[in-house]
Parts: sequence; C-alpha cells; structure tokens
Amino acid sequence: MIIRTAKAEEATTIANYIFLAMEEITYQFIGENSKEKALHFLSSLIAAPNNQYSYQNCWVVEIENELVAAALVYNGGKLAELREPVAQKIKTLFNRSFTPEDETQAGEYYIDCVGVNPNQQGKGIGSKIFHFLINEYVKHRKETLGLLVDQENPKAKRLYLKLGFEPVGKKTLVGKKLEHLQIKK
Repeated sequence: MIIRTAKAEEATTIANYIFLAMEEITYQFIGENSKEKALHFLSSLIAAPNNQYSYQNCWVVEIENELVAAALVYNGGKLAELREPVAQKIKTLFNRSFTPEDETQAGEYYIDCVGVNPNQQGKGIGSKIFHFLINEYVKHRKETLGLLVDQENPKAKRLYLKLGFEPVGKKTLVGKKLEHLQIKK
C-alpha cells in the first residue's frame, strides 16, 4: 500500500471516492439530486488547481497500482481563497449562490473528507489514512489537524477520539450539527 499525493488525471476516480463521503452535501451545493452531475462537478474541481477539492490538496491510497481511497486536506487559513473557485463553478454550472458556513479556520489543516472504495472498506484503509495524516501534519509539519464529525455518527467520533483527536467546539455546515475535533502538535 502506497499513500501519495494525487495527480490531476486521477480526478474521475478520486471524485467517486470523495462522493461517498459527501454525496448529500454535494447535492445541496449544486441544488440537484443528480449523481452524474455531482460527480462531473467534483471531478472538474479535483482536476483543477487552487480550490479546496483540487488534486493539490488530495492524498490517495494505491494498492497494486489501483487507487482505492482519497483524502482531501487543506490549510484552514486559506478556506476563503480555496472556496472562491468552487463558488464560481456552482454559479456558472448551476446558477446558484454558494455561501456555506466556514467549516475550518486559520490555525489548522482541515480533513475535508476521506472516501474508501466500497470493495476495500473494512480492511483498515481508512484508519491507515488517518495515521498517515496525523504523522504527516502533526508529527512532521508540527501543525494542528482538524475535522468535523456528525453528531449522529458516534462510531466515527469514537474512532477519531481513539486516534487522539479532541473536541474543540461545535459547528453547523449546511444545516447539519457537527462537532469540531482537533489533534494538536
């Protein structure tokens, strides 16, 4: 198993994994329940530089030359700058405004989402991604790593707490009540 930075040409595969983690929120962003349109939207953002969903902010897991998972992580202090191209694409493609609450802020690298191929789930890949991200950002880069967890998902919260994340507050994102967790340097 290799964990490495993503490439723009892997956008379609990455979009499928990221969509697993953010299907509902993507539909809210684009204002339609079209999986085809949502995947095209995500893929186009992942393939482009300088936005919150860009391949530049993505780590992928490769097993035997096949991508099996992806994780989006970016500097929370750059959220407004990274979100602007997303807002422009939503306006252009779907004629909608895009003004969700801020899910992160300066002072943390934010794990936006992690998605694992359904055929590979239950094999510990998700946990390995989180261990890698903690090692990369907290131990090597000496940064704080943050994420949001749905208050209705106690299983995920238990995993994050077990990994060393601690609650630091509550947030709302497109109407969902979420808990903000961080692991600090």
